[in-house]
Amino acid sequence: MHAARGPSDESGAAAPPPGPLRRLVRRGGGRALRTAASLRARARLAAVPLDRYAPRSALRLPEHHPQRAAVSAVDAHNHLGTWLNDGAAWMAPDVRALLGTMDATGVEAVVNLDGRWGAELEANLDRYDRAHPGRFATFCHVDWAALSDGRGVPALVAQLEAGAAAGAAGLKVWKDLGLRVRDGAGRLVLPDDERLAPLWRRAGELGLPALVHVADPLAFFAPVDRHNERLEELLAHPDWALHGRGVPAHDVLLRSFASLVAAHPGTRFVGAHVASSAEDLAAVGALLDAHPNLAVDLSGRAAELGRQPRAAADLLRRHAGRVLWGSDSFGFDEAEVRTWFRLLETSDEHFPYSTAPVPPQGRWAVSGLALEDAVLEQVYRGAARSWIPALAR
Repeated sequence: MHAARGPSDESGAAAPPPGPLRRLVRRGGGRALRTAASLRARARLAAVPLDRYAPRSALRLPEHHPQRAAVSAVDAHNHLGTWLNDGAAWMAPDVRALLGTMDATGVEAVVNLDGRWGAELEANLDRYDRAHPGRFATFCHVDWAALSDGRGVPALVAQLEAGAAAGAAGLKVWKDLGLRVRDGAGRLVLPDDERLAPLWRRAGELGLPALVHVADPLAFFAPVDRHNERLEELLAHPDWALHGRGVPAHDVLLRSFASLVAAHPGTRFVGAHVASSAEDLAAVGALLDAHPNLAVDLSGRAAELGRQPRAAADLLRRHAGRVLWGSDSFGFDEAEVRTWFRLLETSDEHFPYSTAPVPPQGRWAVSGLALEDAVLEQVYRGAARSWIPALAR
């Protein structure tokens, strides 16, 4: 004996599956069929990959979009060279267009952190600083390979002196010191390694600030699992994940940096990316309180600052002369720069920190800090000109 065929069977469509859908259809009527279709649609949505989920906020809020910085600004952290392109191309391929964008956004100068050393430093200085005096300040690097190939710390000091003589505005120290750089015996070298003391001391004697990127975001050191707030970013860039890779923990690197700053009061340091501690602004404030030779820049941390706007505004107000704005926009991206203006200047709430369809650093929105003009004057320009002497020339 065969089961009775329902209306959907007469049309050739599959009979409803067992469970809730069958019970709905048995009740009869179009309403039941519409409900069944709704459940099927919900099932399809439940299978949508997270990277395709792009919700649009239903909030209706005032919006302000500053086109120029409220006061003339210095971008104290950017990348204009070829280093991060593996030497293949300049981050800013058209310098004239770059200057036009700077003028349009009210940015009077950009700090280029890509100088490196030797011929590469000379190429950066020729393209930017020497060709356009007052508009660019290029930092040099040192070649940490000297620690493992027998040349040693004296070679690093000599490189720094050569960079200063060429016109470098400061020393950029990347996160490889502490994560990857090793000595001749294969031991990892941390920033506060006593063997490096002559380098830091010489930077102070030369009047060169040392801008140090000591660690990546805290989430990069955590397990890459469903609890990691930057899971999507780490899945897209698995090489950025540091958990389980035998590197020092985040807090170990931060302690090393604090120890370095304390050991060299005659040298001025800038902690890049809010001293790599944007997740703990109270700790940043304590670090600034403890070390008058330390400043921090805001680069690359708009997403972190904007989700804690009151704490961020408080930090900037209390330490305005020691907080430098930097866009870290890799070639000076106009849209990113203007998002920074909105974040620092306005009281707008719950807006995207990125123009990307899916926020790249985490699925949250940001709110403005609404800083006063006197604070903006310091954050945009005053602190940079104070901490980077080349900008005051």
